[in-house]
Amino acid sequence: MRTGKGVEWAVHTLLNLAWLGGGEPVPTAQLAAGHELSPSYLNKQLQLLVKAGLLESAPGATGGFRLARPLDTMSMLDVVLAIEGDEPLFRCSEIRQCGTIGQRCPDGDFTRPCSVKIAMGRAEVAWRKALAEQSLADVQARSETYVPAMAKRVRQALGRD
Repeated sequence: MRTGKGVEWAVHTLLNLAWLGGGEPVPTAQLAAGHELSPSYLNKQLQLLVKAGLLESAPGATGGFRLARPLDTMSMLDVVLAIEGDEPLFRCSEIRQCGTIGQRCPDGDFTRPCSVKIAMGRAEVAWRKALAEQSLADVQARSETYVPAMAKRVRQALGRD
């Protein structure tokens, strides 16, 4: 399963906002500078997170983005769906019915669903379940286990400490 870089950017931004604390809005440019990201591309991802109810945006000169709710109420699947959408990852085009192989199969051979589609569907269900079971608070805690001073480093890097 492949996701775009927007998912990675979104998860790290949500984590960084949590580490900043305080609930003050943070401008896109400041969030982007923390990881040397494109502000315009990051802003597109942030707008998708707002639409999904994971972030709030505040307009104006002192505006920016802040968490809409606690990390323990956000799953990794929430972020993936916000950024990538809810389209199935695999689209069966029924090639089993095409070409010389398909021509040699009686019509009755295709009354059951494609077994490739079933296998890929099972894999996608398992992938989504695994993402849904991981909250961003879980990811944050794991990160803090690896780098205990991460919150302090994020606050320093973004000029909040």
